Amino acid sequence: MKVFTSLMLAAALIGGVAVAKQPDPPGQVPAGTKPVNEAYLFAHMTHADYGRLYYSVSTDGLHWRRLNRGKRITDDYRGHPDIAQGPDGTYYIAGNENDASPTINIWSSRDLIEWKRFSTYDPDLKATPGYSQALQRIGAPKLYFDEPSKQFVMSWHTPHLEGTPEDGERYWASQRTLYVTSRDLKTFAGPPKRLFDWDMGTIDVFVRKAEGKYWAVIKDETYPTLDWVTGKTIRIAQADSLLGPYKDLSAPISPNFREAPMLIPSPDGRVWYLYYEQYPGVSYGLSVSRSLAGPWYQVSGYTFFEDWDKYSLPAKVRHGAMMVIPRKRLDALVERFGIEK
Repeated sequence: MKVFTSLMLAAALIGGVAVAKQPDPPGQVPAGTKPVNEAYLFAHMTHADYGRLYYSVSTDGLHWRRLNRGKRITDDYRGHPDIAQGPDGTYYIAGNENDASPTINIWSSRDLIEWKRFSTYDPDLKATPGYSQALQRIGAPKLYFDEPSKQFVMSWHTPHLEGTPEDGERYWASQRTLYVTSRDLKTFAGPPKRLFDWDMGTIDVFVRKAEGKYWAVIKDETYPTLDWVTGKTIRIAQADSLLGPYKDLSAPISPNFREAPMLIPSPDGRVWYLYYEQYPGVSYGLSVSRSLAGPWYQVSGYTFFEDWDKYSLPAKVRHGAMMVIPRKRLDALVERFGIEK
């Protein structure tokens, strides 16, 4: 009898797993209800065409489909895509030819369809206060428009040590986040400055204002070890003002070896979705929280197993930026470029 009962229990457990349905991520709206955030754009690169501009879109912030038959949106752009919208509704995107290029290029668009060159900026990296040892490297320039102060912040990462055959990671550990401010993205205020005073590597940093504070989302670029278990993870710091000081650096939100974070609010506006890439082009992760202060948990997805995927992105997309757009803007993009079935 005990053996029969045990077999029955095992069968019930196995059957329960087989038919179990994971709960959907929070933040969605009931059918027939108008969402607070109607649509989303993911401006990204691809594994096969790194540093170029591609689009995918979503209406729920979870399931993404390619536009333009998986082709480039423009042949002109080079960089790590990041888009900000200015006070007059114009969109801007920053990029550079490569990390060794001295110039940051900025393009503008009224509709996210046609992009044209807008301005260039050549930062005097060695003029950065307290960072005269900066190398001539500009990594992943990003843009943010701060509504309260009516200015843009453009940030990027710059190292101060070359790698060596014995220690290639010291180059990455020496990355520091620099920034400049601008009212119009044509003139820039003073030399670059360091955004953080931490003695640790940081890359892929962007700033947002929410919940009455400013938040810096970063990749901790120190290599993970038993002495630095937070290495190569996504973390968040907070500040009372746009330019800091940033403090209360969080515990890791992602596993190790993740980068290029992207943050969007959910369709109902009550939850945050934080995406990040497992590099190089392996997969994407998604963490969810009601507050940028956490706690965060990770959602199952991007496995290409339908029963497990609560979110999905096209295969082999690489990092860029996600942003909320009006539904009419999404419709115009789909009309112009077409959408993947």
